[in-house]
Amino acid sequence: MEPVRWGILSTAKIGRTRMIPGLLKSPLCKVVAIASRDGAAARATADEFGVARAYGSYEELLADPDVDAVYNPLPNHLHVPMTLAAADAGKHVLCEKPIAITAAEAERLRNVPPHVLIAEAFMVRHHPQWQHVRDLVRAGEIGEPRFIQAAFSYFNADPANIRNRPDIGGGGLLDIGCYAVVAGRYFFDDEPLRAIALIDRDIAFGVDRIASAILDFGNGRQLTFTVSTQAAPHQRVQVVGTKGRIEIAIPFNAPADKAARIFVDDCSQHGGASARLVEVPPVDQYQLQGEAFSRAIRGMEPLAYGVEDAIQNMRILDALQRSEASGAWEKIG
Repeated sequence: MEPVRWGILSTAKIGRTRMIPGLLKSPLCKVVAIASRDGAAARATADEFGVARAYGSYEELLADPDVDAVYNPLPNHLHVPMTLAAADAGKHVLCEKPIAITAAEAERLRNVPPHVLIAEAFMVRHHPQWQHVRDLVRAGEIGEPRFIQAAFSYFNADPANIRNRPDIGGGGLLDIGCYAVVAGRYFFDDEPLRAIALIDRDIAFGVDRIASAILDFGNGRQLTFTVSTQAAPHQRVQVVGTKGRIEIAIPFNAPADKAARIFVDDCSQHGGASARLVEVPPVDQYQLQGEAFSRAIRGMEPLAYGVEDAIQNMRILDALQRSEASGAWEKIG
C-alpha cells in the first residue's frame, strides 16, 4: 500500500506527544507537513520530528497538493470549521474528539464531498484490549451484560487552559465524558435511549468540573460514569454481567510500552480474589488509529466509524447537557 501523506494542524501537545510519534512508527503513514499560526513553532516541531515542510498558517497546509490526510487537534470550537475547510480542499480528516460542541454543529460534516473520509479520533477503539473485552462480552464470558461503570479524571485548575474556557467548548463532559459514552456504546454494542446527569461547575471558570451520568440502554442495561477535571488522576472501566465482570485497568491512556491489563472475574470470591489477569501485549493505539484511517483512505478496508457515529456520540452529550438544565431524564436523538 502506498503510504498516506499526513499534514498536522497545530503544534498541540497531543499531536506532539501521541499522534505524530504514532504515525511515524507506521510504514502506512508519512508525516509530510506541520502547520501553526506561529511559523516558528511549526518549524521547531517539524525539525523535532524530521518533517520537511512547516507552514505559518493552516490554509497553506490545506493548499499543499502532497497532503492526503489531515489530523485536526485544534481546540473544540475549531474542530468542525477546520475539518470542513480541509474537506473542501480535498483532504481526508481525522479530527480529535469531541468532533464538535453540539450535534447540530457535527451534522454540518454530512455536507463534505462524497470522496472525503471524516473520522473522530477515539484511539481507544483501535486498542486490542478494548477489542478483546468486547469479544469476551459477545462470547458470553460474563453472561448477559447488565451495567458498565466508567471513571476518568485529572486535575487542571489552569485558567489559561482551553479545557477551562466555556466559550470554546471546555469542560470535562466534552473532553473526557465522551470517552465514557463511547465505552458504553462499544461494549453494549447498542445505543442508549435516554440519559440523566448531575453536573457541578467551577464558579470561576464556568465549565463543568465534575459530571456524573446514567445512560439507559434499554432491557435493564445501564452505563454510569463520573468524569472530573478537578480530581486526582484516575481511570477505570468495568463491565458487569449476570455471571461475572471484566475490568480494564487503564482503559483510555494505555501506555504504548507496557502490556495492557484486563481482569476477568467470575465473582466466585469477593474483592477480586477470583479474577484472572489477561495481559495484552504493548501497542501504540495512536499508530493503530492512524493505520486504520490510512487503510480506509486507500480503499483497503471500510471506515469503521465515520460522521454518523460521531454525530450520535454528540447527541448523547447534548442530552446530558439538557439534563443538567432540566434536572430530568432526556431522550436521545
